[in-house]
Amino acid sequence: MKPPLHGVRIVEFEGLGPGPLAGCMLADMGAEVTVITRPQKGAVLMQLGGNTANPLLRGKTVLALDLKQDAGRTEALRLVAAADALIEGNRPGVMERLGLGPADAAALNPRLVYGRMTGWGQSGPWAHTAGHDLNYVALSGLLSLSARRGERPMVPPTVLGDASGALGLAFGIACALFEARSSGQGRVVDGAIIDILAMLGGIAQLVRAGGQLDSPAPSPFHDSPFYDVYACADGSHITIGALEPQFYALLLNKLGLTDVDPAQQYDTHTWPALKARFSDLFASQPRAHWESLLGGTDVCFAPVLSLGEAALHPHNAAREIYRVDASGMMQAHAAPRFLPLGDPQDER
Repeated sequence: MKPPLHGVRIVEFEGLGPGPLAGCMLADMGAEVTVITRPQKGAVLMQLGGNTANPLLRGKTVLALDLKQDAGRTEALRLVAAADALIEGNRPGVMERLGLGPADAAALNPRLVYGRMTGWGQSGPWAHTAGHDLNYVALSGLLSLSARRGERPMVPPTVLGDASGALGLAFGIACALFEARSSGQGRVVDGAIIDILAMLGGIAQLVRAGGQLDSPAPSPFHDSPFYDVYACADGSHITIGALEPQFYALLLNKLGLTDVDPAQQYDTHTWPALKARFSDLFASQPRAHWESLLGGTDVCFAPVLSLGEAALHPHNAAREIYRVDASGMMQAHAAPRFLPLGDPQDER
């Protein structure tokens, strides 16, 4: 099969993090992405990525242009005139000052989908202020959900905010392309990371409405024994997420805890003592023991793996999720994957 975005042409203006990741996602789906880079590599990109090849440029054509010069701006506008979509990740007003804003683009290409990747959005009191992944997650309210009472919240760097924003922008561009192709009218996609995070928090907001998050009451996600990260004897960790009664009952059976009544799973008065018991039990054996006992079962289990370990895990290896080149650079397989309709294979 041809990839779903085969023939779609996208111009990406160089940026950090989520904008390039959105372009990478669209390139993985078959879009022809041309990245307009600055003549010199940015200081932050040098600090974070060093001199290694940038995996977010895979499948893209790279063109260095000085957009502050007439020749560079003219070439950029030529590319925009022939494109289906554009991605930029500057602060509001920067593209307009360069003569490359939505109005400039629309004058040349009224069908263009203009994707704008920012943290705070194109409007609002903080729209022109600097920020990064951690800040956006904090202001969305979602960072608070990552900590138990009295503990410091933390999330995996760049994943929850930047990567979610990239996915949201890619989704918005793909949606707008459908309408633009049928109506001939493009539009601006305001991909604010904080907006996208709030949208992705829909399940958390539902749980909050039920009083089990952001509440004085004990939360199954923070206080229960059956949804937590546990330390093992070798210093490694495992995760348990047995929220459903049948999965919890199986977990108790696997652990040999025959004196614990599975019907009392949500009796919050029993949680502190049972959590301590779980902690002692999991700390008595190395991670490999628990992987052998619980891995691949319905107890809702997974080991906490390093990125290097994740590339080698049998499930991930079978799906070819990661590839590691000779230099040690890891890259993930494009997702989601596509099969012909009616293909009997569940996975490929």
